[in-house]
Amino acid sequence: MSTMATFRFGQHIVKSSAVFLKTELSFALVNRKPVVPGHVLVCPLRVVERFRDLRPDEVADLFMTTQRIADVIEKHFQASSLTIAIQDGPEAGQTVKHVHVHVLPRKAGDFDKNDSIYDEVRFKCCTSSSSCTTCCHIHSDSVINDILSSCKSNLDCLFLKGTL
Repeated sequence: MSTMATFRFGQHIVKSSAVFLKTELSFALVNRKPVVPGHVLVCPLRVVERFRDLRPDEVADLFMTTQRIADVIEKHFQASSLTIAIQDGPEAGQTVKHVHVHVLPRKAGDFDKNDSIYDEVRFKCCTSSSSCTTCCHIHSDSVINDILSSCKSNLDCLFLKGTL
């Protein structure tokens, strides 16, 4: 990937240095506000708001890329399971209008109750207790800059760049 290339994530621009994997139709980056260590996002290159609007080749690439990343993430973080999720639409908790898959490595006891991870995802993504309309992990240019510097210094991101 060229250091000058950029990617669109909804209305946001992400520099290639924040992206650890690019395929023909997808890209992946480390989540800015991870719920657990190793929480990554996999996105189609084309900005598409809803899953139903992806072309069949984009769906195939998105899920093949997710599977490839999930295998590496699970091994690297010594996880015993994975949470793989898409929040498809605002009522499902989608805060960036661009389809993306969350991949979270899971370990026994990482949450008191297994389903409490969904409360944590909601908490991490919301800045208001009354509604989930403001995304924390991709919110402004300053956050994008934080992602870039985080990825450059994040050993997990560097590991993934060398492994995938």
